[in-house]
Amino acid sequence: MTDDPQAAIDAASEQRERGRDARVYEHTAGDVQDGIPFIGAGPGDPGLLTVTGKDLVEDADLVVHAGSLVNSELLDEFCADAETVSSVGKDLEELIPLMRDAHEDGRTVVRLHSGDPAIYGAALEQMDALEQEGVPTYIVPGVTSAFAAAATLRTQLTLNGTANHVAFTRPQGRTLDAEDDHVSEFVGMGDVTTCIYLGTHAIPDVMDRLLDDGRDPDTPVTVVYHASWPDEDVIEGTVETIGEQVADAGYRASALVVIGDAGAGANYDRSYLYGDWANRGDSEADD
Repeated sequence: MTDDPQAAIDAASEQRERGRDARVYEHTAGDVQDGIPFIGAGPGDPGLLTVTGKDLVEDADLVVHAGSLVNSELLDEFCADAETVSSVGKDLEELIPLMRDAHEDGRTVVRLHSGDPAIYGAALEQMDALEQEGVPTYIVPGVTSAFAAAATLRTQLTLNGTANHVAFTRPQGRTLDAEDDHVSEFVGMGDVTTCIYLGTHAIPDVMDRLLDDGRDPDTPVTVVYHASWPDEDVIEGTVETIGEQVADAGYRASALVVIGDAGAGANYDRSYLYGDWANRGDSEADD
């Protein structure tokens, strides 16, 4: 047993450098495995929790969840018989023993993240620390907020002739240095739909930097607050206007920012998939 989660993380990284975990080749993403599942709760609406995630949550004795980032309706509906503990305000030194001890006591433990654990979830460090304690873990994917936002907007994040690429990113701030902020680069590429996470509070500053970098002020920007929640709100504007619009709305967190024509569902071309290539066979049917 270790009292140092960082040492456990470093040890896990060293193990990966020597080769992949055998479980990578033994299981698919939909398999229920031994140990503690790290489940993506989805963007908010309880109906967007996956079937596997729902089954695991309903069978749990202890659900450690991401606080207000997980819709309380989901907890009420699926966790009525479980002890629920918010991870908010708890560091690894508190979370890891909490989950380890419950698992070792024979309780069924679930770690419930918002969205998908693979996107800004900080799941791997928890999993590595638990694995070093002898507790197996695995991931059950979820629906990330960018996909819920696209569904709300009735559009795609990739559109032929408009956006061939998608960037999931976040802006500079307390936990990201300015040199690691690539929002302007993505927007400047033109055919990238840029989805900004963890940046609601910084939207005016982000847009000011884009303007300072010479980005087109008329580039469409859509902000979806609480995508799929009952209080979901959509604000549409441009690089030039959206900062003031969001400030006026008073939102400081929990919004997904979509920059680019694809977010507006505009200026796209008919796809090849259901056009000239429709009868060419499966090998060329991925466009």
